[in-house]
Amino acid sequence: MAGQQNTPDVSHFQRIPWCAAHLSSQNLIIETPHTRLPKPDHEEALMAQTLNRPDAIAAFAVFYTPPPSPSDLLEEVGAFLTLGPMLNGWKGICHGGIVMTILDEVCGQLAAINRARGVVKDIPMMTAYLNVKFVAPVRTGTTVLVRAWMARREGSRKYFVEGVMEDEGKRVLARAEGLFIQLKEKL
Repeated sequence: MAGQQNTPDVSHFQRIPWCAAHLSSQNLIIETPHTRLPKPDHEEALMAQTLNRPDAIAAFAVFYTPPPSPSDLLEEVGAFLTLGPMLNGWKGICHGGIVMTILDEVCGQLAAINRARGVVKDIPMMTAYLNVKFVAPVRTGTTVLVRAWMARREGSRKYFVEGVMEDEGKRVLARAEGLFIQLKEKL
């Protein structure tokens, strides 16, 4: 595999057979998202601290195949997340707001990875809107696959993104479509 980090999150998914099958592609880059790593100023604290616990989001890893050229925009990313009981709305069912948060986070990984690759300016990108359709209950105590892709771009600042959350059987649980806008300057 091209760029596999040896982190507890990545190792967690390598031990789940259906996840490991997805992660076995030759040129795949697999990593713990930078938003999962605590920062001293509490930036990204929701994903890095509040939800980063064994009974909430027990593990989170993103994966993608790099574009042919290092200067090309990455247009699709996948992620695995293992969901614990502290995400419950109803018993055994993930709260809808958390489902939306996860979809927003994975869709936002497209911008984060492209920034880290130097393909887009190192200026924050924010969610302008995110529309989510809930298709089926998202069970806690399970692992989900979230995929996000670039639907289109307008200019250099507007990125229209779509995404889905699926269970192990490839059943779609939720769909999202949103607009992410790159700010004109750093915050």
